[in-house]
Amino acid sequence: MKNLLKTHSLFKSIMLITTIMLAASQSNGQQIKPSSSGYAPVNGIKVYYEVYGEGSPIVLLHGAFYTIDLNWSQLIPELSKTRKVIAIEMQGHGHTPYSDRKLSITTLASDVEKVMDYLKIDSADVAGYSMGGSVAYRFAVQSPERLRKLVIISSTYKSDGWLPIVNGAFKDFKPEFFDNTPLKTAYDAVAPDKTKWRNFLMQMFAFAQEPFNVGDSNIAKIAAPVLIISGDNDGLDKVELMKTYKLLGGGVSDLQPMPKSQLAIVPSQGHVSLMMQTTTILNYLNSFLK
Repeated sequence: MKNLLKTHSLFKSIMLITTIMLAASQSNGQQIKPSSSGYAPVNGIKVYYEVYGEGSPIVLLHGAFYTIDLNWSQLIPELSKTRKVIAIEMQGHGHTPYSDRKLSITTLASDVEKVMDYLKIDSADVAGYSMGGSVAYRFAVQSPERLRKLVIISSTYKSDGWLPIVNGAFKDFKPEFFDNTPLKTAYDAVAPDKTKWRNFLMQMFAFAQEPFNVGDSNIAKIAAPVLIISGDNDGLDKVELMKTYKLLGGGVSDLQPMPKSQLAIVPSQGHVSLMMQTTTILNYLNSFLK
């Protein structure tokens, strides 16, 4: 009972910040429409995508339970001024229909590659937030020839990269926690079948409780430059985060050549609030991707 109350309190705090984030999105967010959108048939399901702008492509991968608009509405208008932005909604999220297909970051990473095939994109920069970051790490390992640069926002390539309180939270989550939340509102606005909401939640709870690990040796082999952006209080284990950065060639002194990968810790930011720091994130992205 004590754990359930703690989890519910944590969830309510996250939802409060998400509500603020959604309000900001609606008042100041995306003022442009995609140049194209649709569904790509991939691995037995249909994956929804939106394309904005022209130029070098960047693929955006959202966090768990999010939609394109909820996650990226503040960044897409700026990024699309100079880039071709491809935003994807993963299995069961947003416009993408619910499927009984088992969720795994390996399958989701394969979906990303198949969407790129469908859109005839040979290679791209990839940016992922939270769950999308874990999928992006897997994509970097599975499809290295399709990746130019990788941006990971508040995410990890293994379950142990999160603090224990984060890993333990989902086992106590209940579908009713999500009633009357911004996540439910965003889902209802675009989902092709709103009756699948509870099925989707239960599938995601099971997915979140299943340990995953892309592998230290695989991360060390990533040839593409990687930018890691983390809030100082975003739920990531910062000891593990530093180990990740070292695997990518970072953590050296100025007596050695600067590594191609970068690590940014944004002060006074949690997991959800970090994505609200549009100017900060955009400055890091523009500097890294130029």
